[in-house]
Amino acid sequence: MASRAIVQQHAARGEAVIGGEKQQKKNGVADGKNRKALGDIGNLANVRGVVEAKPHRPITRSFGAQLLAKAQAAAVVENNKRQACANVAGPAPIAVAKRVPKPGQKKVTVKPKPEEVIDIEDSSDKEVLKDKKKEGDCKSKKNSQAFTSVLTARSKAACGISNKPKENIIDIDASDVDNELAAVEYIDDIYKFYKLVEHESRPHDYIHSQPEINEKMRAILVDWLIDVHSKFELSLETLYLTINIIDRFLAVKTVPRRELQLVGISAMLMASKYEEIWPPEVNDFVHLSDRAYTHEQILVMEKVILGKLEWTLTVPTPFVFLVRFIKASVPDQELENMTHFLSELGMMNYATLMYCPSMLAASAVFAARCTLNKTPLWNDTLKLHTGYSEEQLMDCAKLLASFHSSAGSEKLKVVYRKYSDPQKGAVAVLPPAKYLLPEGSASQ
Repeated sequence: MASRAIVQQHAARGEAVIGGEKQQKKNGVADGKNRKALGDIGNLANVRGVVEAKPHRPITRSFGAQLLAKAQAAAVVENNKRQACANVAGPAPIAVAKRVPKPGQKKVTVKPKPEEVIDIEDSSDKEVLKDKKKEGDCKSKKNSQAFTSVLTARSKAACGISNKPKENIIDIDASDVDNELAAVEYIDDIYKFYKLVEHESRPHDYIHSQPEINEKMRAILVDWLIDVHSKFELSLETLYLTINIIDRFLAVKTVPRRELQLVGISAMLMASKYEEIWPPEVNDFVHLSDRAYTHEQILVMEKVILGKLEWTLTVPTPFVFLVRFIKASVPDQELENMTHFLSELGMMNYATLMYCPSMLAASAVFAARCTLNKTPLWNDTLKLHTGYSEEQLMDCAKLLASFHSSAGSEKLKVVYRKYSDPQKGAVAVLPPAKYLLPEGSASQ
């Protein structure tokens, strides 16, 4: 039962009961202290420290039967688990009946002793089995290797790859290792750069944009310039650069017929200044032109050409590639002369302008080897350094061979006479390559 708290009544308002005595407060304040807040104002007092206890269920007959049934079921489940483990591990151990403990007693578990498993397999049988396994593994490895080799061979055959040894590539720079001017360390990179920029300085097809100039007039100009080049005994670099300057200028500027020779003279003057140590003077060109042009006209045209070409004279001409490709061909003097002969024939004809300088040079080497019956006609060394295969050069080489076959009967014979000289090996009088000429064509 909860007890009720008796609250003592105050005698009067403003009085407090302390120890059964009354004290009068002044102005309603008890000695300057605030009045404490009231706690529980109810009339029920809670008794602390009292915890409700759970009722203890007595063990009756029915409750004991339930406990016994649960214990028996747990024993059966555990026994089944042990039997399953014994079937996997080995022979089943002898089951021992366990006494179900009564409620309130501690369970005592007896661990079974591990049984010794006796291996009755003979050691000789083990060795025989091991030997058989090794033999089987070896056979499978041999079969897999054979199957792999078959697949590899079929793949190579499908891709056109043969096991034939490749032709040896000759190191064409081995003899120039000690030559500082050969720049062996940089030569491959230099020619990679030439191949990269050769299209930038390559003139396009311009003959249709020139109303007063045709292909024949260009051939006459080049034929005359080759003759002038020989009289001045200039280098081949000067000749090839001269033709390059002329073609590039005609591709961007319309030139009247009367000034075409002036363009050629000014171009050779510029190329001579660029390539030669002792270039010809302006008066020499005035004299060679039979005073058709004055000193001032040549210098003015020189400035016009340089302005149109934006002063770009460092360009890869066919001669730049000829030097490298002839070296890769490991030539004799006859092969070198034949290559230059075919290259100059091609340079004089406008039809070769459609080919880039490197292809024209490589085709000249290939056509020269065909003309002189060199074997092989094309090898891996030439393919490596030129970057062209025999099939890629065939069209241009056939064009050069056709020029060779008709060189002796043409009116413009400066190149033919130049290479008919015994000092040049008289390569111009040799018959052209029948391999490159169409059937039924006349040979020289």
